[in-house]
Amino acid sequence: MSQIAFSFSNSEKTHSEYVCGVDEAGRGPIAGPVFAAAVILDALYPIEGLRDSKKLSDARRRYLAALIRKHAIAWCIAECSIAEIDELNILHASMLAMKRAVEGLAVVPSLALIDGNRCPMLSMRAEAIVGGDDQIEAISAASILAKTARDDALIKLHDQYPQYAFDRHKGYPTALHLERLRLHGVSPVHRTSYKPVRMLLGEAGLEAD
Repeated sequence: MSQIAFSFSNSEKTHSEYVCGVDEAGRGPIAGPVFAAAVILDALYPIEGLRDSKKLSDARRRYLAALIRKHAIAWCIAECSIAEIDELNILHASMLAMKRAVEGLAVVPSLALIDGNRCPMLSMRAEAIVGGDDQIEAISAASILAKTARDDALIKLHDQYPQYAFDRHKGYPTALHLERLRLHGVSPVHRTSYKPVRMLLGEAGLEAD
């Protein structure tokens, strides 16, 4: 099932020259969904300071995310669930989230620029760019939207499962997260296909759902 987190457009027309940037957030964590975003920037409203979201502070990311949502021609944020990640594997789930984000745009681009070395199956031309999130502004913008949306999702998961401290590590396998995982066991929002979670389930003699 398609899971579109947000979708917005400042234009209702299609244009043969529209180019969207696409990136994902959340491949490395052992908990929570994976997010992706697609963005078509407006040359009439340049946004200064766009770069790889990992190189920005949380405050700066959120400031830029608000500008992107306000001034982009179109943007969409989509996700793949934890169940989909465990069923498909994280690579295919990431590709599916990116496909959903592009297909969720209210404006149809003629070209999709994808961060990384692989492209999802799309109806338009796509080009993969390694390190594109720090080279191509539209990909940087997508990186920022995907990252901020995923962080917000993990903060909500923290409200449900405060014992895991998702607000601090955002699901990544930090020493703190692994300690809490060993202490409290595997939650419904952990990715059971990932090795640290699988190992813990094995030690407890449990079957992954």
